[in-house]
Amino acid sequence: MTSEAQHPIQRAFADSIAAKAQFLKEHLRTLETVIDTVAARLLAGNKVLFFGNGGSAADAQHLAAEFVNRFLLERPPLPAMALTTDTSILTSVGNDYGYAEVFAKQVKALGREGDVAVALSTSGNSPNVLRAVEACRKQGIITVGLTGGDGGKLGALVDHHLCVSASKLSPRIQETHILVGHVLCEMVDCKLFGRHSERA
Repeated sequence: MTSEAQHPIQRAFADSIAAKAQFLKEHLRTLETVIDTVAARLLAGNKVLFFGNGGSAADAQHLAAEFVNRFLLERPPLPAMALTTDTSILTSVGNDYGYAEVFAKQVKALGREGDVAVALSTSGNSPNVLRAVEACRKQGIITVGLTGGDGGKLGALVDHHLCVSASKLSPRIQETHILVGHVLCEMVDCKLFGRHSERA
């Protein structure tokens, strides 16, 4: 493979690394607060709700699974759910009320005061994500927004905003979002169960 052919690959890696590094500079303290909040709410008997569209829907499902099954530690399952997985709910709400309501209706049905909602939107402007966050706020659900670029409308709506400001490209933003989610899982486990995962 020539150096010219390698260059786009190297650039993709470099851009992803740069986005993560910039995120850490800007949001370390906010991420620590989110970790503390999620751990405290789980300890109090609440749950975590995840939702987003497309790749962010996949990330929502991925992270909910890490809480319910396990991440790195052997520990009891933790209550979390992705609002992106029930096709009958998604299609019936979309058909009857419009796609903008597919997450908000579930928040109203399943969310409880003191729960934590993690809303993923690379643009920060997905109507169904915004509508769900508005429903969360009315129900006393703590909101965390994972966004990119300028954060869009979501940044101003959530209690805790974690924005990948170094990129407007969905792949680079989502690569940082999943790292943030993994760090959230690992640090919450540490706080609740008193030890870090063993590292190779």
